[in-house]
Amino acid sequence: MNVAKSGYRVFSANSSVACTELAKKITERLGVELGKSVVFQESNRETRVDVKESVRGQTIFIIQTIPRDVNTAIMELLVMAYALKTSCAKNIIGVIPYFPYSKQCKMRKRGSIVCKLLASMLAKAGLTHIITMDLHQKEIQGFFSFPVDNLRASPFLIQYIQEEIPDYRNAIIVAKSPAAAKRAQSYAERLRLGLAVIHGEAQCSESDMADGRHSPPCVRNTTGHTGLELPSGKQQAPFPGIELPIMMAKEKPPITVVGDVGGRIAIIVDDIIDDVGDFVAAAEILKERGAYKIYIMATHGLLSADAPRLIEESAIDEVVVTNTVPHEVQKLQCPKIKTVDVSMILAEAIRRIHNGESMAYLFRNITVDD
Repeated sequence: MNVAKSGYRVFSANSSVACTELAKKITERLGVELGKSVVFQESNRETRVDVKESVRGQTIFIIQTIPRDVNTAIMELLVMAYALKTSCAKNIIGVIPYFPYSKQCKMRKRGSIVCKLLASMLAKAGLTHIITMDLHQKEIQGFFSFPVDNLRASPFLIQYIQEEIPDYRNAIIVAKSPAAAKRAQSYAERLRLGLAVIHGEAQCSESDMADGRHSPPCVRNTTGHTGLELPSGKQQAPFPGIELPIMMAKEKPPITVVGDVGGRIAIIVDDIIDDVGDFVAAAEILKERGAYKIYIMATHGLLSADAPRLIEESAIDEVVVTNTVPHEVQKLQCPKIKTVDVSMILAEAIRRIHNGESMAYLFRNITVDD
């Protein structure tokens, strides 16, 4: 394809060579060259971007994979988007396979919804559209003032299960928490397999922290709300006729597995695998219940800190993730980690958006809960 006449360019906003591998695979599938630009860090860690070719009046796709240095990657994307905007690009579309800060999409205590802040920053920098994959919560799309295409990796992971796991018909799909049950059910229905759910984790789950600001504070041993305590220690009289009910504390039940995993292959599915402690604990429980092989399937393999070592020493047989996040170093540390390439669907999304074609084909057989 003649890049000069194609009407669009594809750039990579990463300064790290390891993070440009996905961009190279996408451009190879599209038959175009990667746009000429330089992204680097000054000696004082400021991000600088130099676009080396004209982009006036063209549609630009910026591919940005997110390495461990998340904040630097975000600044690289923002600075490049703004540089292209001031260079009179017609449309600037961000291809962000793993959207950072997606776990911070709910109000927790006196924190903030950082994901909403990032969405506003991207719009201000000049982005007009985003292509991403498996957002942590689908409601995140509502944070943006422009279109968001949230692609799915499940067809690729399901294909891996069917082709690479021997005797997968003897497998059972496992949700490591009740919150992940809908996603697991979607996999189970498409593979025609059974479903199991692990319930009663000892650790504090995300849902426990997402219910506003944890106010009012814990109630003391009283029969009702008799007044408001002031900083001086005195109590202010309650409003006339109002008596609030006692706030009952949550208490998790003992860990149980709902479903029979004995003599089966257990496949745990999730969207992100970062801190692997939950997955390691789930694998131990499944082993105790009789599962003879344990696989982990996730879209985004962040695999931070000691994740490779913990996986290698655990009862997990294999961890399968896509290449939305670079993890070559982790694969060298742990041979149990396998990669599924999703550059095909990202390249097809770019082609369809540029040609004005429908994106419905990329979402065929995808359920709402997936």
